[in-house]
Amino acid sequence: MLKLSIITLGIVALSMVLLCIKMIIVPGGKFASTHIGGSKEMRRRGIHCVQSMDAIERRRIGQRRVKERKQKQ
Repeated sequence: MLKLSIITLGIVALSMVLLCIKMIIVPGGKFASTHIGGSKEMRRRGIHCVQSMDAIERRRIGQRRVKERKQKQ
């Protein structure tokens, strides 16, 4: 049981080191942003996360409540 625990801890430690290798080696290295706003292509297309788009729309309209659009049937 102790041998299995040590092997498991070793595998987990190795995995963490491999995942953080860019942060360890490169000065100022960090994980890439996975947020929609962190993508250059999404920003170029004008696509934001829902929360950001809602805040922009609320500021544009000047209301605290955004009216829902009715779908055509």
